[in-house]
Amino acid sequence: MTHDVLRITHDLRSMTYDLRLPVLALAGGVGGAKLAHGLAMSLPAGSLSVVVNTGDDFKLWGLHISPDLDTVMYTLSGLANRAQGWGLEGDTTKGMEMLARYGIDSWFMLGDMDLSTHLLRTYLLNEGRTLTEITSQLAASLGIQSAILPMCNEPVETFVQTPNGLLDFQTYFVAHKHADNVSGVVLKGIEDATPTPEVLSAIEQAQTIVLCPSNPFVSIGPILRVPGMLNAIKASSAHKVAVSPIVGGAALKGPAAAMLASMGHEVSPVGVAQLYQGVIDRMIIDRLDESYVPHIEALGMTAEIADTIMKSDDDRRALAERVLDLRS
Repeated sequence: MTHDVLRITHDLRSMTYDLRLPVLALAGGVGGAKLAHGLAMSLPAGSLSVVVNTGDDFKLWGLHISPDLDTVMYTLSGLANRAQGWGLEGDTTKGMEMLARYGIDSWFMLGDMDLSTHLLRTYLLNEGRTLTEITSQLAASLGIQSAILPMCNEPVETFVQTPNGLLDFQTYFVAHKHADNVSGVVLKGIEDATPTPEVLSAIEQAQTIVLCPSNPFVSIGPILRVPGMLNAIKASSAHKVAVSPIVGGAALKGPAAAMLASMGHEVSPVGVAQLYQGVIDRMIIDRLDESYVPHIEALGMTAEIADTIMKSDDDRRALAERVLDLRS
């Protein structure tokens, strides 16, 4: 596959796709990080930007922890723990074991090397640096040539509504193992958030905007709900494509399927497509869900079939190339 200009024909339009032109991905969680990695492998250095959810950021023992930012960063750097999808390969937990000896409940597991990321991020935030500046510095130190962009610099906290009341996201997701029935999502602080200049510039320059196969409620949803973000994306002339996180009636990882059901949506790629209606031009779904193509196209978007389960780097690259229309 060459990095020269490639002539392709798309169902929506015919266009010349120049791999050197910018691509913007919206991502959060393991599935989003995997596709972002595939895009990074398929594109020339410097042509990919990834806007990452920060609604699941939280404070623990005085440290500022950014789970989605770190998952994307570790994945793009090749340092991620492949078995679990998050954290660092080969990390140890001696620090957590010592905390347990002190009687501290270590419900949120942090590896020893991972702690260094949170320590440095917190130190730099206290020095007055923005989350965007810090993320850029950390990513560059790990050799990442794509831009990893927090959705905003202001703090936003994700809460979920459950029969037992409002739960902060990490309590729901980690401590409760996302077993609670969710009837709604609340984003505290979202009204005071703004897209950063870096994010707005990436949107303006992008030829393609990709909604990765991330949870539409708690990964992609917070990004789109930053005031001004959705309007900027809709106003962009970029080709907009989403990859369904639902395959065969289930989420490959996390609570997306359960949240679709409990919040009154169809647990299928159609349910996801309805959430993105008016935003995207094209939706890519897995071969297992081919029967949903006409239902998705009835929503005013093109539906395409691909192998969306990413078990290897080759899978990630192949799906990314399909997203970018590089494969027939």
